[in-house]
Amino acid sequence: MKAIVCTRYGPPEVLKMVDMIKPSPRDNEVLIRIHATTAHIGDTKIRGSNVPFWQMVPFRIFLGIRKPKKDILGMELSGVIEAVGKDVKRFKEGDQVFALPGFGFGTYAEYRCMPEDGMIAIKPNNMTFGEAAAVPGGGITTLKCLRKANIQSGQKVLIYGASGSVGTYAVQLARSFGGNVTGVCSSSNMELVRSLGASKVIDYTKEDFTRTNEKFDVVFDAVDKISRSRGKKVLKKTGIFLSVGKDSGSGGGLKTEDIIFLKGLIEKGKIRPVIDRSYPFDQMVEAHRYVEKGHKKGNVVISVDHPEDHLGGSV
Repeated sequence: MKAIVCTRYGPPEVLKMVDMIKPSPRDNEVLIRIHATTAHIGDTKIRGSNVPFWQMVPFRIFLGIRKPKKDILGMELSGVIEAVGKDVKRFKEGDQVFALPGFGFGTYAEYRCMPEDGMIAIKPNNMTFGEAAAVPGGGITTLKCLRKANIQSGQKVLIYGASGSVGTYAVQLARSFGGNVTGVCSSSNMELVRSLGASKVIDYTKEDFTRTNEKFDVVFDAVDKISRSRGKKVLKKTGIFLSVGKDSGSGGGLKTEDIIFLKGLIEKGKIRPVIDRSYPFDQMVEAHRYVEKGHKKGNVVISVDHPEDHLGGSV
């Protein structure tokens, strides 16, 4: 199979396409033929070893000294189950799925094995493979954060960084929970954020959101760019401040039920992924370059083409 490996820490050009042995599923695993993955901001940070200096030592110890221990990056996928282990009960060959290997990585490849009890579910029936691949990372991260706020109908929610991968899901999820959403983004993304359900949008290039007269029940920093003290300036006394960096990594863990919950919301038309750009598999370097600029709207999708599909018909 074809795979893209990270040969060392460095610029996008360290990503190289290679031939590897196609994996075989263990007894409790499924083998997924990947049709789409994403160029995630997390992938670019790991590839570039782009962390604050004080985090560098634990980062390298955990992920690898000279290059990532798991040299096939990629955190989310969609595709078709090609084979199942003998103990698998939830899935069968031919099932269309989407999944979140997360820090297990491995989706920059044509195939990926996953345990059947992992973060994997049947693909929403109203989505393409590309759209479905863009859901698990940002969607589940956002869900995990916002559940801590226990948003109630009519509560006021401010989303800072409302046009990014996490932010676009945050606007929609907060709205689906009954929240009255205010999004903060740049002027070029205001219409997008409104279209996702925000009742009000603040252009941070022209207005300081902390100067608004409104007070919010929840302030969620979806891009880790504002301090807690700054966010609290617009919070009610009983309000809660959340940030994606802190609140997505503490407590609770990930559950298979979370990806199934998102599938339900998608099929009801409550949430949808925002796709900024799509690249073919062999343009992963270009995709990483674009993501690193820091201006993407929503998600960047990578399509994984299988030549054999064109010989006898595709799935």
